[in-house]
Formats: sequence, C-alpha cells, structure tokens
Amino acid sequence: QVQLVESGGGLVQAGDSLRLSCAASGRTFSADRMAWFRQAPGKEREFVASISSTGGKIYYTDSVKGRFTISRDNAKNTVFLQMNSLKPEDTAVYYCAATLFDSNHPSLYPYWGQGTQVTVSS
Repeated sequence: QVQLVESGGGLVQAGDSLRLSCAASGRTFSADRMAWFRQAPGKEREFVASISSTGGKIYYTDSVKGRFTISRDNAKNTVFLQMNSLKPEDTAVYYCAATLFDSNHPSLYPYWGQGTQVTVSS
C-alpha cells in the first residue's frame, strides 16, 4: 500500500505560481512512477504530468508544457508540481497518484491522494 497526501493548493491570480507537494508513505516510493492529474467541475479527470522512478522519463500534457515542472525527491518520498504562469483554465482539484506501470492513464494508477484545490482567478 502507498498513502499519498497532497498540499500546496490555494487561490491565486492569473500569472501567479504555486508549488504542489505530494508526500508518500508505505511501501518503497522510489520504485513508483508518480503523476499529477486534475479534475475541474463537470469534467473528467485528466493527466497533467508524470515522472519515472529515477526522474529520467517525464511527460506533460500539452496545455501545461513550458509552465509546469514535475520533480521528485526520493530521499524525502515527495513529488512536486511547480506551476508557473497559471491560467483560469488551470482551476481544478489536483491529485497525486502512484503506479508501477509506465503509463499516464488514470485507470492504471491504483494509489491516489485526496486532492488539493487550485483556483486561479482572472
């Protein structure tokens, strides 16, 4: 089992930055691919970014490329999402997730955090 706890969400203005953190506990964290997903009201959960166990393979959805950066600190069992130049359309609940698969599909992520709200005002 892996337990995930997100933090760092909040209310910001367009153009501002936020840094989300996800603290993991349980079995070996360093073996997992970690990802961030988000879900806006009335929309399906969508992939945002993922990072492999060693950090060597990173993926982003097109809408956040150049603005968001995912990173991890395996010594601290933590994954981060640095979000810059935030836009109102980034408003959503952001979830951290873990998997042993090399995938960005939410159905292949068995472990999820409770989510943290990010609201970007225009």
